[in-house]
Amino acid sequence: MNKKTFLLLITTISALGGLLFGYDTGVINGAQFYLSKYFELDATLKGWVVGSALLGCFIGAIVAGPISINIGRKRSLIISAILFSVSAWGSGLPEVVPETVTMLVIFRIIGGLGIGIASMNAPMYIAEIAPSKIRGKMVTYYQLAIVVGFFVVFLATYFIGNNLSEAENIQFGWRRMFWSELIPSLLFLALLFLVPKSPRWLAIKGEEEQALHILNKIHGEKQAKHEIEEIKASLKKDETKENVNYFSKAILAIIFIGTALSILQQFTGINAVLYYGADIFEKALGFGKEDVLAQQILLALVNLVFTFVAMFTIDKYGRKPLLYVGSIGMIVGFLLLGISLQLEAVGLISLIGVLIFIGSFALSMGPVVWVILSEMFPNKIRSVAMSVAVAAQWAANYLVSQTFPIVMESEVNNNTFWNGSIPYFIFIGFILIIIFLTYKFIPETKGKSLEEIESFWQ
Repeated sequence: MNKKTFLLLITTISALGGLLFGYDTGVINGAQFYLSKYFELDATLKGWVVGSALLGCFIGAIVAGPISINIGRKRSLIISAILFSVSAWGSGLPEVVPETVTMLVIFRIIGGLGIGIASMNAPMYIAEIAPSKIRGKMVTYYQLAIVVGFFVVFLATYFIGNNLSEAENIQFGWRRMFWSELIPSLLFLALLFLVPKSPRWLAIKGEEEQALHILNKIHGEKQAKHEIEEIKASLKKDETKENVNYFSKAILAIIFIGTALSILQQFTGINAVLYYGADIFEKALGFGKEDVLAQQILLALVNLVFTFVAMFTIDKYGRKPLLYVGSIGMIVGFLLLGISLQLEAVGLISLIGVLIFIGSFALSMGPVVWVILSEMFPNKIRSVAMSVAVAAQWAANYLVSQTFPIVMESEVNNNTFWNGSIPYFIFIGFILIIIFLTYKFIPETKGKSLEEIESFWQ
């Protein structure tokens, strides 16, 4: 197997963690309508069942750092694949098992733990194996997998639900929707045994010969020797500083910048649009139930197409230019949506606004944040720092998903002046902060080795 094929293979396998992230996020959206009727859930319990996985994601991201340091990126991903599989099986327990809402929530949290661990380890692992000149594209495979997972599960749940009566869906259709996740999760688990350990993790653990062997297979002998020397120099520099002090001003500043960028990815409003897309189309944009499916497919398609655009431009133009262009596009999209709502001129312009926002996010904050987070932290603190940044992102995700419906239904938002547009103007405010943060604090990492990026902070 040549170097290019080997790199593509292990990147694709690692990125399947993202596919399961997208799949698990989407499967609850397809199943919740029927399981809510099966369990006769009120609004509070429904919110708890749907949002419980995010609690698992938050905890998973926190523990992912120590786990990754001690047993490595590869074994961490194997643990996440096992958790995905247990969650998929348990969430769809057959009717003969006396499943309760509590049991369902427990299995959803277990799945969330898997997402949290994978969302931190998968992009970091890809960044640590990829050549610097194509690292952006390689890490973007993770975001592409998330988008593909969301799209595939949408089609899968629609196919399952459409071939059963409503009574059958309420009784067992939603169980099949959860069980459908077993196919990608077990495939992910099996394929992970084909990928090597991270060479940078091996070097940190003193396994330099094994690290060099893996780098040879990825980069070739000459580049591998250069890479291992850079890694050794970086680690030697860290050894002179004794133990890492995570509360030193310099390290806290790096972690704070990465965490702020990670949180702002959610404060763009992306998951408010994805999680509540059907509600937005039906209520805010005036589309009927029969149109919602087509609109959701359109969202998923735009998301997919512009993720591909990001993949093929991120290493050519750089990370910061994509963040600037995408941020401007997101602002334009939400301005079109917000103003059309304010003026009660809901229609094609509103839909175009949503699609411009989705495309701009998929071009920028979607993939670029994962790329920058996987690159920007020094070797010695990468696991812990990324764990903090990803955990904060899941907390922000939960905050946005819980507050969005509250703001949408508030009296102020629904008065004759705002007409339901307030959330989108709030999101615009956060996107302006992204532009400032990118300009002031985010380094351009295009084409630089991880060790070269590390020197930027010194």
